[in-house]
Amino acid sequence: MTRAKIPTGARNIDTKTVEGFGEEWSAFDQGDLDPSERRRLFEQYFSLFPFDELPDDAEGFDLGCGSGRWAGLVAPRVGRLNCIDPSAKALEVCRRRLAGVANVDFHLADADAIPLTDASQDFGYALGVLHHIPDSARAMRDAVRKLKPGAPFLVYLYYSFDNRPAWFRAVWAVSDVARQAISRLPFPLRKAVTSGIAALVYWPLSRSAGLFEKAGADVGHFPLSAYRYRSFYSLRTDALDRFGTRLEQRFSKDEIRRMMAAADLTDIAFREGEPYWVACGRRAKAATGRDR
Repeated sequence: MTRAKIPTGARNIDTKTVEGFGEEWSAFDQGDLDPSERRRLFEQYFSLFPFDELPDDAEGFDLGCGSGRWAGLVAPRVGRLNCIDPSAKALEVCRRRLAGVANVDFHLADADAIPLTDASQDFGYALGVLHHIPDSARAMRDAVRKLKPGAPFLVYLYYSFDNRPAWFRAVWAVSDVARQAISRLPFPLRKAVTSGIAALVYWPLSRSAGLFEKAGADVGHFPLSAYRYRSFYSLRTDALDRFGTRLEQRFSKDEIRRMMAAADLTDIAFREGEPYWVACGRRAKAATGRDR
């Protein structure tokens, strides 16, 4: 799939995409998401993350923290959490969500200007973030550089449907044409259109998948089956995320593995189930020289 390109020396950021996420998280701050659904999603995304192996006073970072939906569940488990986002609007939503949480710091910063000392962090994660950055591999290298040797890094990158049949990829290609048009609309119209998509496409397809599953069918390749037990609030959020975002890149499992290895990560493991692809690795204990 086509990769975004940036000139040598340019900031590794797409400003329109950042603006869009600021608007998205202001509109859907996740405050109305049912706590049990949030917990279930958290357990999916963090199923590989070794919380029990972190030091008691572990300090780490949430790169692209957005609304703080993950940070609110991570902070009670660690010593200090650095929430980093390039959108002032998104960071303000995160501040409000975590108001009163004493062990969280907030940083308005791009992925290539993370305001943390190199080799200082006990963990890090970037979930649903790097594929919205022009040079995803460079952003990953910049993030991993902040980790101590042996520290875990959890990532979620949109998959390129490498484990799906050809017809599934063709359906996505058509939907991507729609995304490129919808993502350029003014935000109020973009929100209205994507809410309509949630109601007219996401809801019926996801609920149909649930019905087929109850009848004994395998719905693994059924479009939007991953949403069959998600709330309408989640469907609206994700429809806006999917169709309202200017820059979206997708990667195969092998591409992500190579990207992680090139960023000095070892012991790479993938979650074998939706969402695709979630992976976790550890910064190499011996410097390889790739990040120098």
